[in-house]
Amino acid sequence: MQTAPASAIASDATPSSPVAGAQLPTDAPSAAVAGAGASPESERVPARQHETPYADAIRSLAGEDWQRLHVPGHQGSAANAPGVARLVGADALTIDFPMLFSGVDQETWRLTTPGRVTPLMRAQELAAEAWGASRTWFLTNGASGGNHVATTAVRALGTEVVVQRSVHSSVIDGITHVGLTPHFVTGHVDTGLGSAHGVTAEQVAEVLAEHPESAAVYIVTPSYFGAVADVAAISRVAHDHGVPLIVDESWGSHFGLHPQLPVNAARLGADLVVSSTHKAVGSLTQSAMLHLGHGPFAEALAPLVDRVVRSHQSTSCSSLLLASLDEARKNIVTRPELVEQALASAEDIRARVRADRRFRDATPDILASPDAITNDPFKVAIDTRGAGITGSDAHYQLLRDHRIYAELSTPSALLLLIGAVSPVNVDRFWDALQSLPEAEIEPERPIVLPAPCERALGLGEAFFSATEMVPFEQAIGRVSADSLAAYPPGVPNVLPGERLSAEVVAFLRTTAAAPSGYVRGAADPELATFRVVA
Repeated sequence: MQTAPASAIASDATPSSPVAGAQLPTDAPSAAVAGAGASPESERVPARQHETPYADAIRSLAGEDWQRLHVPGHQGSAANAPGVARLVGADALTIDFPMLFSGVDQETWRLTTPGRVTPLMRAQELAAEAWGASRTWFLTNGASGGNHVATTAVRALGTEVVVQRSVHSSVIDGITHVGLTPHFVTGHVDTGLGSAHGVTAEQVAEVLAEHPESAAVYIVTPSYFGAVADVAAISRVAHDHGVPLIVDESWGSHFGLHPQLPVNAARLGADLVVSSTHKAVGSLTQSAMLHLGHGPFAEALAPLVDRVVRSHQSTSCSSLLLASLDEARKNIVTRPELVEQALASAEDIRARVRADRRFRDATPDILASPDAITNDPFKVAIDTRGAGITGSDAHYQLLRDHRIYAELSTPSALLLLIGAVSPVNVDRFWDALQSLPEAEIEPERPIVLPAPCERALGLGEAFFSATEMVPFEQAIGRVSADSLAAYPPGVPNVLPGERLSAEVVAFLRTTAAAPSGYVRGAADPELATFRVVA
């Protein structure tokens, strides 16, 4: 793997506005990187972005008449695994080659290729160019794996970290496993909608001042509901304190790839960015990217991150997942009309909601969050308060009766996620939404988000302690050994070492009982029992 050529990233300066999306560098000397109102010349996609070097190499391999005497066990034949072939298609089996295949990603390719760059390395270079990074790694264990890489890298810098409280549970898992001490920054929580948003630069500065030994700042933006934090300002705060900024941008993998989208974190000063490419850009589930930013903090992280990626990444990476990253990058970069069509369909839904008597567009609530400087236009939040139906019931009935699968619901809201390259059949959704029954009496809405629990032990101390399972009634007041997160969005509601409150126990049990509910980390899926420190 190599960093993107200097010519591809030289114009990636920090934009003045994080609202307007950055543009790819072009082959023209007048290329503009960021900001609304970019010239037509700057909007031209470089010819190289139409390439899919890794995907092409895999397809080329599949076109040869191989006698395959290697893993995987189906050895490229649908006849050997007919059930698997029915799941993914016979063609998928033919391109399911193992890692370290000479000519694709193994070093021996360098003997025949000018410039000594493998197709996989070239694919990662193109991704780095597209996202304005200095280097990009493809990941096949999801953004969760990227968060484990990032937390491991932080541990090499020190034992303390400033971290947003509403990070994904994989960040908490990583912090716990490597023995970091987190100093939490508690962001804004909309208790009405049931959404946790982000943090401000002022909040980060305050916690850094209280804990000057911290080795990094770790935030998540955009939030699950689409609130976008001021990454540029938070980056300046972190760098002024002499530490790197790591951003979990899982829900913003599409940022910076179209002028109507917010700028992505790598272009705004973040040093390491976790990107869940499958979520909005359309690669296969479990595929992701890790982007390295620019400047001295990113440069210092680069060799360490490279080593950690190697230690965390499977030695049997899926060629299908890797190739899907290559193809998804090309698709979103070279077909802006798809993004525009998807944006139009999202706005059509919002406009209909704004004009409706029952439902309300919750976008103003999200933008009112003190941390939000803009929002992700592909997240459509529909407030169901006053609509005679809870968001949870709307979610379930849309799924059961109309085969419409929304991303998330809370008792107060229904959240839609529209893929950045996937325009929606708006009429189908709208007809289904309008057909939902309306109760004569506004339904009772249970608690949406519980208050944080009191800390009693450190994360690692609790996680590695002897444990016991107790009935939920007896768990109240006991110290949790698990990180428990209502899923989605996967933000932990209780952490190892925190005392379980009656409120959080009730919330998690209600979540687990809901038709679409799931609590990540629970030893008992129904939460009749909880795992606590013995």
